[in-house]
Amino acid sequence: MMNMLMIGLGWGEIVLIIAVLLLFFGAKKLPELAKGLGQGIKEFKKASSEVHQDFQRAVEEPAHHPAPAPEPPKSAASQPSTSTGSKPA
Repeated sequence: MMNMLMIGLGWGEIVLIIAVLLLFFGAKKLPELAKGLGQGIKEFKKASSEVHQDFQRAVEEPAHHPAPAPEPPKSAASQPSTSTGSKPA
């Protein structure tokens, strides 16, 4: 027989957990808690799916790296002068 919830819980453990939850929260509050839990799981799956899709889209896109801008040519006026007074050879 397949494990319930795929985390190794059998029917006995699940019945015990439900009984304890009924004792702690009562029969009126339990459906509200289950609804909130279900909505939380739904939102988590949705966000996880969106992240996975974004990642797949980024991997499949060709890399568009813009070429670096060429450096402007250096003029003689912008180079620092030497203080030794000698002319370069």
